[in-house]
Amino acid sequence: MRTPRTIAVVAHQRKTLGGGLDELRRRITGEAVDELLWYEVPKSRKAPKKVRKAIEAGVDLLVVWGGDGIVQRSLDVLARTKGGAKIPVAIIPAGTGNLLATNLGVPHDLEQALDIAFRGRRRRIDLGKLDGEHFGVMAGVGFDGAMIQEADRNMKDRLGKLAYVWTGLRHVNGEAATARITVDGAKWFDDEASCVLIGNVSITGGIQAFDGAKPDDGWLDVGVATARGALQWARALGTMAVGRTDHSPFVRTTRARNVDVRLESKMPYELDGGARSTTKHFSAAVVPGAVKICVPRDA
Repeated sequence: MRTPRTIAVVAHQRKTLGGGLDELRRRITGEAVDELLWYEVPKSRKAPKKVRKAIEAGVDLLVVWGGDGIVQRSLDVLARTKGGAKIPVAIIPAGTGNLLATNLGVPHDLEQALDIAFRGRRRRIDLGKLDGEHFGVMAGVGFDGAMIQEADRNMKDRLGKLAYVWTGLRHVNGEAATARITVDGAKWFDDEASCVLIGNVSITGGIQAFDGAKPDDGWLDVGVATARGALQWARALGTMAVGRTDHSPFVRTTRARNVDVRLESKMPYELDGGARSTTKHFSAAVVPGAVKICVPRDA
């Protein structure tokens, strides 16, 4: 495979992997590229402006350094900007969860991730689109959204993935809301739900949440959890960890191309591990083949 001529790096300054950003720069320079555009940002929400600059520059490869938050915001810009969908994206998983990278087989290793960037396969994947914003992994409301919202950046920096465990334990007795969910125009669920999850991949948070889901199958997976309290959540998560998700009495799943969710009361939601505001209504749809990602050759 020909080495890309012009490369742009969009990097989260607070994230680290291997020898850090200095090693990343050294390794990319060693690939004999013609031009390297380097953008560092202090937080994920600052990334879109830099990604748009990379698109305008007509780069051959976009390298995104960080966690799921900066990856989600970068892919959102690529999917909605003219010419963005043509640019392959190399994910360097330097974040806390790195869920999209994990699902695509990109290892938590700087050398291997960069080898995939330059010599891997380019794979088109779907994205979900929730009220105009694209996501690669999942959108969640209720228990999931509250857990992510409370696991703020400082807590994740101190505790890593344990931040999600800690906040999750604090919300197992959280409120439930009546959820009315329509999938592809048909009423599918109308009852109390503690969590609604819309996924584009199979693994979320280290658990096989959606059995058989693939990021390029043209579908979104929809899951509703009705578990309440520590005991029911333990049973639900235990079943998901060792068996099939749909074997749990507290979980119901389906697949859809369009999903509409209406809640009786406002609840917090998240996109790819990034906290958003509270909402009572949202719609999501699949966007097939929205972006191109660098993946292992044998993926």
